[in-house]
Amino acid sequence: MTDKTNRTNLIPPHGGYRSLKSYQTTTLIYDLTVEFCNSYMTYKTDMTNKSHRTYDQMVQAARSGRQNIAEGCQVSGTSKKTELKLIGVARASLEELLLDYEDFLRQNSLRLWRKDEPEAREIRALAYKTDKSYETYRSYLGQPELAANLLVSLIHQANFLLDRQLAALEKSFLEEGGFTERLYTYRSNRADKTNRTYKST
Repeated sequence: MTDKTNRTNLIPPHGGYRSLKSYQTTTLIYDLTVEFCNSYMTYKTDMTNKSHRTYDQMVQAARSGRQNIAEGCQVSGTSKKTELKLIGVARASLEELLLDYEDFLRQNSLRLWRKDEPEAREIRALAYKTDKSYETYRSYLGQPELAANLLVSLIHQANFLLDRQLAALEKSFLEEGGFTERLYTYRSNRADKTNRTYKST
């Protein structure tokens, strides 16, 4: 019975990323970014190669933010170090995407909302809706300035969540260690048990 418990504890519960607010928010960012790029950065015959690259890079950065959260959570059972790295990659990808949206606004002479403006506060308030989905934000995609500022706001929200997630992971790793430490403890316990059994016979 003890061995079974130790084996279970060796690889703790992991995954569960679909319930994370960071994953849910980055899923929205990915879906909305694809729609944004299709609406305002579509492949036209007069687009330069640079525009083609920016389109692809924005979609890939949005996808990376989402996918690395999922992969990091899934691998967490055997490597907290890898989980930390992948969540960090997700955070970096979103920072890259944030700059792309800010560049879009600046280069098209559109306004970047300050966080204390009514429009920005309105979008932030939507984050507290328990039933929010793609449809919650879809009406903001009708105009490029609204759409880009929506994504800027969502990325800031996701980055805040990821910063908290990284801090919690770092704290847990420092205090509890990772798979290597658990494996060492498991093997030590097995060796002690074997030694006690041998001495008692």
